[in-house]
Amino acid sequence: MRTPGSPPTGSLRSPSPIALPAAHELRRPAGVLRYTDVGAGPEVVCVHGNPTWAYHYRNLITTLSPDHRVIVPDHLGMGRSDTPDAARYGYDLAARVDDLTALLDELAIGVETPATLIVHDWGGAIALAWATRHPERVGRLVLCNTAAFPRLDDEPLPWLLQPARMPVLGPLLVQGANAFVRGALRIGVRRHRLPPEIRRGYLAPYRSWRDRRAVLAFVRDIPDRPSGPTHALLTETAANLHQLADRPSLLLWGLRDPVLTPRYLTEWRRRLPYTETHVIADAGHLVLEDAPETVPLIVAFLARTRGMLNG
Repeated sequence: MRTPGSPPTGSLRSPSPIALPAAHELRRPAGVLRYTDVGAGPEVVCVHGNPTWAYHYRNLITTLSPDHRVIVPDHLGMGRSDTPDAARYGYDLAARVDDLTALLDELAIGVETPATLIVHDWGGAIALAWATRHPERVGRLVLCNTAAFPRLDDEPLPWLLQPARMPVLGPLLVQGANAFVRGALRIGVRRHRLPPEIRRGYLAPYRSWRDRRAVLAFVRDIPDRPSGPTHALLTETAANLHQLADRPSLLLWGLRDPVLTPRYLTEWRRRLPYTETHVIADAGHLVLEDAPETVPLIVAFLARTRGMLNG
């Protein structure tokens, strides 16, 4: 039974034409988190990363919602959700996990029947931190160019991310020039340039310095040394991924990803050795966008494993 935090509202931060269902609201201490909740059937939770928002999953929402319940939150500071002041919100991994936990508890996701998680980028760290704490509520995994463990020991911070972490240059580039969002849309797809209307959809929530606060915070939250709360939470999540190793899982990987290199793909295969893997050699980080054949792969995987949700 659907019990959203409050009735659907219009898209408050993202102008049309954005083809998403009206957003529901969950009031959090720092602001309102908005999310899509459509359809009926097995529960599918899609968790986005940086610098995207629920729009990243628009094709899956349309495709899956006729016979699934699809929940897609926008993280605080992103998409349709409020952008709290930094004094009121941590803008770190722990805060994101707390938000997702509150939402999934409010909606009782995975309580009657285990839910499916579809994750991309930071969405993997956020959703799998929750999942490893509540493995009984997780039935299936779909992992798309993501990570849920600390950076590999000798893997340097990608050069593309380094300017955004500089004290003065970072805010000017990310919040002032919107260079991180625009650059991600250019570098994240390799097969073709995104059509202008799709670019506008991704850019829509990030129109001002303030709107881009969370984009910068995500980049700066990447641990650059084995210390700090985010590194500790990633380490905890990684140590508990074995609890999910027997779940049906699908790994979709764009090989031309300059940030999550092929070594991350190898690490996922090591940690989830029975996962079904599809490597798209000419696709980039935004693999769902770059390789539209991933959508029917997800549909087929969900259909094939539907009977396994109840054990």
